[in-house]
Amino acid sequence: MTIRVLLADDQTLLRSAFRVLVDSEPDMLVVGEAADGAEAVTLARSEKADVVLMDIRMPGTDGLAATRMISADPGLSHVRVVMLTTFEVDEYVVQSLRAGASGFLGKGAEPDELLNAIRIAAAGEALLSPVATKGLIAKFLAQGGPSDDGPESEAYSERLGALTVREREVLVLVGGGHSNDEIATRLSVSPLTVKTHVNRAMAKLGARDRAQLVVIAYESGLVRPRVE
Repeated sequence: MTIRVLLADDQTLLRSAFRVLVDSEPDMLVVGEAADGAEAVTLARSEKADVVLMDIRMPGTDGLAATRMISADPGLSHVRVVMLTTFEVDEYVVQSLRAGASGFLGKGAEPDELLNAIRIAAAGEALLSPVATKGLIAKFLAQGGPSDDGPESEAYSERLGALTVREREVLVLVGGGHSNDEIATRLSVSPLTVKTHVNRAMAKLGARDRAQLVVIAYESGLVRPRVE
């Protein structure tokens, strides 16, 4: 299956470079280019994009706002967004995940990293680049998490209550950044069984993809960041 890719960046030269790279792959096709977030949302819908490479900082409607619009549109539920950042370690990382992005990647990433990111996002997996460690992501998520006794915390408790014991266990491991194969080894089950639990957890928690499960795991307090 060909992955339909939309490029959203206000720098024409950068979009052109990405287009050449993406179109060189037999399993990918650039279906459109957008110079701002609003245009990206429109093109994601009209061109039936599978993955959007979205720059965070754009004039007008920025990448965060555009990602929220895509995430909130039922007609675009299949679209995965990979945020492109100049500096991978900044406050926008968590905002991107909360907005509904499947992950993020630095603009200085190697070509193979970018292409791999597209494939990972298209498969519904969470993309956390090597430069941004799990611990740092956890730290950022914890800084803006809900209070232990607030209405948001209560809502999370109700949602988590719908999970089975095994689904909750899998969610904790997903929040820890473990792959399905790693989780399968830890729990002595098959990767297919783990995938089934992950999919059921996403359905019960209303998560678009694995990245959203990571956010929920931390913001609900189910997984706590390690203090170095």
